[in-house]
Amino acid sequence: MKQLFLSFAMLCTTLVIGQANINDIFAAGVNDAERFTNDYMNPVSEGMIYSISNGWYNSASAKPLGGFEISIIGNVSPFKDEKKSFVLNTSDYENIKFADGSDSKLVSSALGDLEGIGVYVEDEDGLFRQNFTLPSGLSAEGVNFVPSAFLQASVGVIKGTEIKARFLPKISTDEVAVGFYGLGIQHEFTSLLPVDKIWPVAISGVIGYTHLNGSYDFSDTDIIAGENQKIETRVNTWNFQAIVSTKLPVINFYGGIGYLTGKSKTDILGTYIVQEGPFQQTIEDPFSLNTDASGVTANIGTKLKLGFFRLNADYTIAEFNSFSVGLNFGFR
Repeated sequence: MKQLFLSFAMLCTTLVIGQANINDIFAAGVNDAERFTNDYMNPVSEGMIYSISNGWYNSASAKPLGGFEISIIGNVSPFKDEKKSFVLNTSDYENIKFADGSDSKLVSSALGDLEGIGVYVEDEDGLFRQNFTLPSGLSAEGVNFVPSAFLQASVGVIKGTEIKARFLPKISTDEVAVGFYGLGIQHEFTSLLPVDKIWPVAISGVIGYTHLNGSYDFSDTDIIAGENQKIETRVNTWNFQAIVSTKLPVINFYGGIGYLTGKSKTDILGTYIVQEGPFQQTIEDPFSLNTDASGVTANIGTKLKLGFFRLNADYTIAEFNSFSVGLNFGFR
């Protein structure tokens, strides 16, 4: 759970601080700042969508009535190289120009490590010019994955059906607050077969919804003059999976294929006073960053059952691949 909290804090501080003063981006004007920041932050928001959506199951066998399992699940989603950068084309911007005269080039995303890329803005007459360096990303700081962790509970309700809930109570510090919850349902289709007890495999369908809500207050960081400066983020995801698993006493194997869809909205709120460059101004609630992610996912894993104690691990292939580990305690 602590890792989920740290992951959200990491996302926010990357946006606000990075390796360059956010005042530099606002110096290019609100429209350019919004376009750049959206492209810069999109991969880390997308990574969060995939990371918090994993871990809904460790078996295709649904629990019987009254059976339950409580799990601690951790996910790690490594960065793909193609997510570490994006092409900045100056023709798409009103004011930003590359210092070396290039029209377009690869620049770092919030996940990347490209450093020292100089840009400038100037007024219409070319009399006033402001130079600054674009921010690098998490890889430049030695961070190469998006983590998440949470509690999850599953309970059997009727024959072949179990419901699931995942939860992280709201955790707050002076700057960061994050809460997390999710609901899911699993139905085992093979439980309806007359040979269910001797059938060697189980086949199920799973639907899971996950929501993350967080905020980061950076009014006291002196990043840029102003007041009431904060970030508010909401992430919603849906996961639809078809899964199959073996039905052995101790060690089992499982796998699934499905579809994930999610949305992230990050509001940049407060008053921002740009005091440098040709476009000095005061900006209220500058913009919102929106990220949509969807795609096919597939995973394979194994589960070890030793009485009340269970341990599982699986690997998911998706737009952001991930490795998950679950520590489970259950009955029946």
